[in-house]
Amino acid sequence: MRVLLVITGILLGAIGGVIAYRAAFVEPSVGVLITGTEVRQVPNTMRIASGIVLLIVGAVMAFLAARNIRH
Repeated sequence: MRVLLVITGILLGAIGGVIAYRAAFVEPSVGVLITGTEVRQVPNTMRIASGIVLLIVGAVMAFLAARNIRH
């Protein structure tokens, strides 16, 4: 059971990292911010945030499952 939780945590972390990276750097931006001097593209912050949350949850899950808990 512990091995399955470690593998699942690593997979969740990897998926979260890929989602966050693609939303920040690869995929087209969600919107455009126009100011008086420049035009900037705005990335999809909700996808970036959800990817980072998945990354953290997966890492914590794998870490806690891999710890050797002996009483």
